[in-house]
Amino acid sequence: MLSNRFTRRTALSAAALLLGTSALAGCAGENATAANADKTLSIDFATYNPLSLVLKEKGWLDEAAKESGVSVEWIQSAGSNKANEALRADAIDVGSTAGSAALLARSNGSPIKTIALYSQPEWAALVIGKDSKISSVKDLKGKTVAATKGTDPYFFLLQSLEEAGLSEDDIKLQNLQHADGRTALANGSVDAWSGLDPIMAAAEEDGASLVYRNLDFNTYGALNAREDFIEESPELAQLVVDSYEKARAWATENPEETAEILADVAGLGPEVATTVIEERSNLDVPAAPSEKYTSVLLNIGPTLVASGDVSKQESVDEALATLVDDQFATQADATKISGE
Repeated sequence: MLSNRFTRRTALSAAALLLGTSALAGCAGENATAANADKTLSIDFATYNPLSLVLKEKGWLDEAAKESGVSVEWIQSAGSNKANEALRADAIDVGSTAGSAALLARSNGSPIKTIALYSQPEWAALVIGKDSKISSVKDLKGKTVAATKGTDPYFFLLQSLEEAGLSEDDIKLQNLQHADGRTALANGSVDAWSGLDPIMAAAEEDGASLVYRNLDFNTYGALNAREDFIEESPELAQLVVDSYEKARAWATENPEETAEILADVAGLGPEVATTVIEERSNLDVPAAPSEKYTSVLLNIGPTLVASGDVSKQESVDEALATLVDDQFATQADATKISGE
């Protein structure tokens, strides 16, 4: 009898322990969700970043974050300069810019890191109106040119001028946001515009033409996060990068639908959106920023200083040495994000 009583007591104790462990595990999960109840992940979307549009449209990141009790706030960026302003002001945690713009921001003290790449685009070129007699970069001397300072098209313009033996002093620069640059070109307020897709592709539909293209002057699309966000919420940073990998895989397999999403958000015709996605956007690039990424930025560093956008080369060198944080991209796993 003693043996039977001991066995029964042992079994009951084990069962109680199992139930207690399960309850604790449940409480831990509930506590983790409760701890994040008031947490918001602020992230941008932009027409120059097709993966952000796919991600927002599909709701994958929203659902994944919701499981941890985190809500997602989507804020539109009109250009790399606006994304950088929002990052510096702590209005967003993660923002998409051109690589050159990320380097510029960090060189000037913005506490950001590039945590992943979202594309290798040919998104910038020099654009002229349909009746323009400009036929080369050299013809821009003395002309009025629109560009958005702090963005890839601006740095594309500076590099193009330098290659042609000119500088910013040889033109009359109009610092206009991308969409306003297109409007200024269309109404004749400027002679040329350093454009950005998809707005640039839409301008071509209206009769504008690309007078100069150079893929090597375009820097990668960089996904940047604030340093304090990385330190305080590394699990959310990983969630963002994992979600981007899911969007990348889907967009690569579904270019037509990706173009449809871009057309809808940007108000473009189907053919224009298709041109941007299939001819000028290489979305199937490794997420981890590699030496190829930094070498492209290394080439543009002196331009940042020569233009006066950064005070000294040492600031650029230090920024370039500390810009990349690839811990999340090297562990990126799209399978962790559910949804179709």
